[in-house]
Order: sequence, then structure tokens, then C-alpha cells
Amino acid sequence: MTLTVAAFDAMPDDGAAALLRACCGAERWVAGMLGRRPLGTIGGALRAADDVWRSLGEADWREAFAHHPRIGESRAAVAQDARAAAWSAGEQTGASTSTVTVQEQMARVNRDYERRFGRIYIVCASGRSAEELLSIARVRLTNDPVAELRVAAAEQHRITRLRLEKLFAESA
Repeated sequence: MTLTVAAFDAMPDDGAAALLRACCGAERWVAGMLGRRPLGTIGGALRAADDVWRSLGEADWREAFAHHPRIGESRAAVAQDARAAAWSAGEQTGASTSTVTVQEQMARVNRDYERRFGRIYIVCASGRSAEELLSIARVRLTNDPVAELRVAAAEQHRITRLRLEKLFAESA
């Protein structure tokens, strides 16, 4: 049985919030989405997700980033539920099937990125190879901190939308 938007709209807040946290770990995003119910349709859910995301700021973005593992790793700084952990693993399939050399380079780039920007490297990894993710990270290391924060936030937004689509496509 698939989780419908109607069933989600009818859920108690705590159950719906838990599902939303798997999509995005920013509590203001979760609260904003709860406040937008009923969402009505998947399109309504995605529009609400976009609207709420645009209302967030830097602290919210950083909170969302902390709910992701580094590229090439499986554990996030903030504990993920089973659904979010499974989604992260699936999204990083390309990174997990790379050579040892690429994995070592990715670990080094992750460390360089964190030293430069003070947070993990966030990228929508779905459908991307480890080599592609590594290349993107190297380019993004040349960004200035303000521009890079906006790039990271846009990537988090993409991840959030993909996960919201998965939420309504998978078995409940």
C-alpha cells in the first residue's frame, strides 16, 4: 500500500513530522510543512516544500545539512531514522561502488571542504558516480563561502524534494 497525500494529511502531527524529518532535518521546515496541511496532492506537497524552504535561513540550512552523512559514509552527525538512512545509502550508491583510490580522494575532499566551509559537503548524489561527486566537490571548493552556502542550500532543497517524492511513492 502506498502512502497517499490524503493519508498523510490525516495523520497526527507527530507521525507526519517523523516522516517529514526523513525528507529534511530542519525543524522549521518540518513545522512549516505541518502548518501547510492539508497538502491535497503531491503537487501541493512539492509547492508547500518549496515555499517553506524559501522561508528558511542559514541556521535552518545548517541544521538540515547535519542530518546527512558525508559522501562515501553512512552515518550523519545527527541520528537518522531508518527511512532517511536507507534513502541516504541509496542516493550514495555511486559513491559506495567506487575504487579505493576514489574513496580516499573523496575522504580527503570531504575534510578539505569541512575545513574551508565548516560543514559537510552537501550534494544531491542521486544518479551520480563517485568520480562526478568528487569533481563537483573540487570545483565547489573554489567558491567563496557565501556563494557556496547558497549552492549547498540549493542542493539540500533538491534532496528534500526528491525525498518527498519518494515518501509518497514508497510503501507505507
